Amino acid sequence: MLADIASAQPVSIAVEPADQLDVRSMIAELEAYLFTLTPREQCHHMSADQLAAEATVFVARSGGAAIGLGALRLHPDAVGEVKRMYVRPDRQGRGTGSLILGAILDEARAKGVRRLVLETGDRHHAAWRVYEKFGFARCGPVLGYPDWPTSVFYARDLAEETAA
Repeated sequence: MLADIASAQPVSIAVEPADQLDVRSMIAELEAYLFTLTPREQCHHMSADQLAAEATVFVARSGGAAIGLGALRLHPDAVGEVKRMYVRPDRQGRGTGSLILGAILDEARAKGVRRLVLETGDRHHAAWRVYEKFGFARCGPVLGYPDWPTSVFYARDLAEETAA
């Protein structure tokens, strides 16, 4: 657990249902923010209902409050996709995103994912730094996503890690 510097509250990461009210609230916050950066027709978002049905959702909590989330969506051929990475603005810059991404990587390895991919926006510089810190490298479009100028794609090969 990482201690939240400002509140001295530990941060925990756990798999939780996406349809909880506080998780839905974070997803709505994320949607509103992303739509200020990217045209709606160029967004590849999953709703809370889609996340609940199609992904493993990781929720970061501090003092019981939901402060961040991320998800792992499995695809054929041992490909996993990182979805819905978000940390509430008042909690950013404290390592919460790294904790969530670390949990997603652990789950991907445990599920035999050989390649982990993601699509993010062209204006999400802080997110790029987190992904690159975790060994993701930019790549071309993945999983059939259109190659829009607002999209940036990343991938990380886990084949050797999951084989060990």
